Amino acid sequence: MIQIVGLGLISTVLILVVREQKPMFAFLLAAFTGLFIFLYVIGKIEAVIQVLEQLADRSGIPSIYLKTILKIIGIAYIAEFGSQIVRDAGQEGIASKIEFAGKVLILVLAVPIISVIVETVLGLLPAGG
Repeated sequence: MIQIVGLGLISTVLILVVREQKPMFAFLLAAFTGLFIFLYVIGKIEAVIQVLEQLADRSGIPSIYLKTILKIIGIAYIAEFGSQIVRDAGQEGIASKIEFAGKVLILVLAVPIISVIVETVLGLLPAGG
């Protein structure tokens, strides 16, 4: 974490110095710093995914549900990352559209899981009434 914060601080100082003369270069520096941090952190997620897969196997949860949940988490992170980069470029409207698209895709992926939960709850309720 210290390395990430250090990289962020160094990049911030460079961006502040360069922004006055070369705003495009400052934006590119910010974007590449963000991308580097994203790629560095994403490499650490593999261990977490393996633990979640083991837990799903032991609990008998079908792997399709775990994969769907991981896709939903991935979409959320990518949408957030992309919207922040676009926001850094001053394009608030496009950033909002990226976030909206991420939410729609998450909803689309979540429908099968939601339907299973509803069916399970309905199966637990007493019949008739």
